Amino acid sequence: MNNIKMKVVYVISEREGKSYWNRIGVAFVNRDGSLNVKLEAMPVSGELHIRDYVPRDESAGAASRRPGAAEAFTELS
Repeated sequence: MNNIKMKVVYVISEREGKSYWNRIGVAFVNRDGSLNVKLEAMPVSGELHIRDYVPRDESAGAASRRPGAAEAFTELS
């Protein structure tokens, strides 16, 4: 499978000053640029965050598999 066309769907929750990234599904890019999204859960907020799929490095720790804390999350209005 072409990893570039696969994306990961997250819901980001803010609690006690921390951000929690919960993976809730995947998305696939179609030839025309549209997305097919398959969710395992629905976010209460109604907001989704979709990122390019990056294969996990099994030799690395769990922290290295999550999106970076320095990466900004832009809230949709």
